[in-house]
Amino acid sequence: MKLRVQLQCKNLHEYLKELSPDILDRLYNHPATCLAVFRELPPLAKNYVMRMLFLDQPLPQAAVALWVKKDNQKEHEQCVSVLSGLRLWHSQQLPGGLQGNVLNAIFRDNLRIALLGGGKAWVDDASQLGPDKHARDIESLDKYALERWEVILHFMVGSPSAAVSQDLAQLLIQAGLMRSEVGDAPCITSAGFQFLLLDTPSQLWYFTLQYLNTAQTRGMDLVEILSFLFQLSFSTLGRDYSVEGMSDSLLTFLQHLREFGLVFQRKRKSRRYYPTRLAITLASGVTATAADSTSAGFIIVETNYRLYAYTDSELQIALVALFSEMLYRFPNLVVAQVTRESVQQAIANGITAQQIIHFLRTRAHPVMLKQTPVLPPTITDQIRLWELERDRLQFTEGVLYNQFLSQADFEVLCERARGLGVLVWHSTQRRVMVVTPAGHSDVKKFWKRQKHTS
Repeated sequence: MKLRVQLQCKNLHEYLKELSPDILDRLYNHPATCLAVFRELPPLAKNYVMRMLFLDQPLPQAAVALWVKKDNQKEHEQCVSVLSGLRLWHSQQLPGGLQGNVLNAIFRDNLRIALLGGGKAWVDDASQLGPDKHARDIESLDKYALERWEVILHFMVGSPSAAVSQDLAQLLIQAGLMRSEVGDAPCITSAGFQFLLLDTPSQLWYFTLQYLNTAQTRGMDLVEILSFLFQLSFSTLGRDYSVEGMSDSLLTFLQHLREFGLVFQRKRKSRRYYPTRLAITLASGVTATAADSTSAGFIIVETNYRLYAYTDSELQIALVALFSEMLYRFPNLVVAQVTRESVQQAIANGITAQQIIHFLRTRAHPVMLKQTPVLPPTITDQIRLWELERDRLQFTEGVLYNQFLSQADFEVLCERARGLGVLVWHSTQRRVMVVTPAGHSDVKKFWKRQKHTS
């Protein structure tokens, strides 16, 4: 059976928990990072941090446990797990042997700066460079960000007009979204199909995580580029910033962000850059962006499985074609049919029924949004049934045993394979059995010993 890899997109805290303690402590040296991490904490954990923000001495754990009612102990334990996993607070022994909790001193001091002011400027102001003759307004930045990001998605679906840098193509391969055969252009993978059906913020966050995972192998300082990303999330949309004082590593990172559509820089050597909305919302927990608005509200699905996509975007048409059959193409309208074959082909490519349904629901035309439920139940139920129908048969590798000379020989070996837990299938009438590849060696050795003793 073909293995379908499910795309896993960690949130900010899940990613940070996997970093080494020394990297985390270095990250907390930046107020912007501390504020970004604090912003994403669960409400109860935020409350704990604020209660302890101006305390330099540890609090007894028994006292902290009294901050919630007994009925909410589960939430308290989850809160403790989050704060401990992120190294935001530590366990410390109090005089008398009691255990207490204290905030990470580095995090505490820099979060105070972030909330109360002070410290160094997070990013360099471009005011000393004078007025920008080629200044960009918010509307043009949104358009630029959308165009740059769509180039990457067009490249993934094989559009001949889309070209990306070698660095970016390699990153798509390392992320498992594309694969490359010797002598052939990169082509999309199962995970890549799933990636295309995500909303833009989710795509961007997943892609950024893959980039960060390869940063150190590129000779980049992970703490430096992570801190810069968090700083960007607090910048002002439509305002320009200076590149003065940036390290070579950060300047290289800036060029990659430029290709992703996270920043606008008129030329590679330009001394100023503009963060786009994609960069500002990247680590802020915002789940919708202006750049994503053009991909919403254009699909109508009828109960006869006919699909109407009111769009002239080649990318959106390519996404619809992932799970439907194209029937007609007009200047601003595509008509398609959702069929058993098209859905099962999408499932074979690694896309799940739930992802198809989510795509249709999140991009439903305003006319459909007026009805409850948004999608006809006959459509959603049938898509799930087609998935179950395809998954009804499962293929398992095995080793076939046949041509037994007697029924007794067959039954002895079959019983042995069953006892070892390696019997996949057998037919007593036909004297045929299948064992797992891993169990073949043990069954074979047993059969040789059996023949010698008989």
